[in-house]
Amino acid sequence: MRKNRLNIAIFSLFSLVLFNSACAQNPPTGLDYVKEETLVQNSTVLLNNGEFTIPLQDLSAAKIASVHFTNPNAAGFDSLLNKYAKVDPINGNLYNGVKNINDLSADLKWYNTIILQLTAADVSNPQIINFITQNQKIKIVIIALFGSGNSFSKLNDVTAPIIWSQRTTPVAEYFSAQAIFGGVAITQKLTNTFSPRYAANMGFITAKTRLQYTVPEDAGVNSINLIQIDDIAREAISAHATPGCVVLVAKDGKVIFNKAYGDHTYDPNVPDKLTDIFDLASLTKVTAMTIEVMKLYDEGKISLDATIGDYIPGVRGSNKSDITVRELLEHQAGLVADIPTYEKLHPSDHSTDSSAAYPTKVTGNYFLRKDYFKDVMWQDILKSPLRTRGQYVYSDVSMVLMKEICETITSIPLNEFVLHNFYKPLGMKTAGFLPLYRFPASQIIPTEQDAVFRHTLLVGYTEDQTAALMGNVSGNAGLFASANDVAILYQMILNRGTYGGAQYIKPETIDLFTAKQSAVSRRGLGFDRWDPLEDHHYPSKLASPQTYGHTGYTGTCVWVDPKYNLVYVFLSNRVNPTVGSKLSSLNIRPRIQDAIYQAIQKGM
Repeated sequence: MRKNRLNIAIFSLFSLVLFNSACAQNPPTGLDYVKEETLVQNSTVLLNNGEFTIPLQDLSAAKIASVHFTNPNAAGFDSLLNKYAKVDPINGNLYNGVKNINDLSADLKWYNTIILQLTAADVSNPQIINFITQNQKIKIVIIALFGSGNSFSKLNDVTAPIIWSQRTTPVAEYFSAQAIFGGVAITQKLTNTFSPRYAANMGFITAKTRLQYTVPEDAGVNSINLIQIDDIAREAISAHATPGCVVLVAKDGKVIFNKAYGDHTYDPNVPDKLTDIFDLASLTKVTAMTIEVMKLYDEGKISLDATIGDYIPGVRGSNKSDITVRELLEHQAGLVADIPTYEKLHPSDHSTDSSAAYPTKVTGNYFLRKDYFKDVMWQDILKSPLRTRGQYVYSDVSMVLMKEICETITSIPLNEFVLHNFYKPLGMKTAGFLPLYRFPASQIIPTEQDAVFRHTLLVGYTEDQTAALMGNVSGNAGLFASANDVAILYQMILNRGTYGGAQYIKPETIDLFTAKQSAVSRRGLGFDRWDPLEDHHYPSKLASPQTYGHTGYTGTCVWVDPKYNLVYVFLSNRVNPTVGSKLSSLNIRPRIQDAIYQAIQKGM
């Protein structure tokens, strides 16, 4: 019975990590998967890549469609593509009747990148070949070809990149999909000559530049040893510590565990999914605010030893004027933890309708009056006392001030800066502020049933009250994302600033900000870190002293441990329907983290 449970759990883990939809064939698991993947890698070749299209790089402007005809594993292939960017699947078989291949070209008008999944049967269709030769002139066309090399004789007029795998297994499909984005490296060249255009020793070699999605055994971890994560996550749900959660583990640049548990709320109607979007709460401080500071530091536009007064004339003459950027990032400026929020609101400050007089959207039917932040909140910040300067006192106000500094420097709102400089080019599909402008509410995990001043269930609006009154965009809170997107950003940071073939932040800047900087606390610059006090076991008992990351009030965390080449993401909505403490008292996040370390240490 125990063995049967383990087998089911291992296959469930594998299928969740690799794809979210049905696959025509059941792929192997564990070491059998690794063996098949090795066979696939040793027989996969990239051709026609003289312009270095593969792997795809800056994804900011990419509008991608994936077209399949007779490929039986198209669902798994497309699901893997969507780990890296938004890719719309297109069933080419719908263009064999009333609609024809010309209609397919017309329907792809607004896509600039077309990925074609081709089998030997597809290559024998002259209409498909004509479709390729016409579209490769005006768009980026990428071919994933599976099956016999005899197909090359029909592709002599094709100049588009071709990733060819002689194997036709599900693993071959997953490998080719990931190779398009650099999730895996292509290392082989043709061993046979099929035509003058496709001759022996031809082929292009690529490097791995993005996350790979695979089984734990591919990173030297036994799948069985990760099952403890299931037990801890289910304990959290049964104890009402959180209605649901998503856990992701990336080891050695490979996502080896990614699983959703529970439901959106305690009314079990909507199960959590890997693609769900969570309110990250204070992960905003590092995942948005700090990375903007790091980029501006790289560019010489901000100095850690400059003062708030150097950047914002309006604070000169206040007790905030000589506070340095370094003090803000280390939470040692002496600032109060937060400022009053809803307590100061008057009926005239808000309206149920949007207008020029009430432009700031707090929730769907709650709009704040114009200049409320400037007239009320900003004045409260300027007048607030400094009682603990030089000591470590965690403060949301520090990141509100950092937002004002950075926006003054760039003249770009925080939400737009991080979206265009990081999230879009990195391929982070869901990450950003104000998620309801881009995604349906059904994809966003609910947080608190706010009975204090918003009087609604918060879905797509930040749980944090300070950020809410700033229009849901602040340096301390307001960011939303899926677990996969969080992992992408922190893999970039673990890579010392590189991802997808691009350098986002200089390595020395990554090292500076993530290292211990404070003489009076464990903190780095913006980042939280491993606590040297042994009885604190923070962030977990087995985390190394190199570990950095952050936690979030809604029940989130991300921790990066360079010693183990590890990224750990935990997202939950423990504040639904109201704020509870069980997630912390049961040590759910650190226990899962330690279960990961134990599995790594046990090895195979």
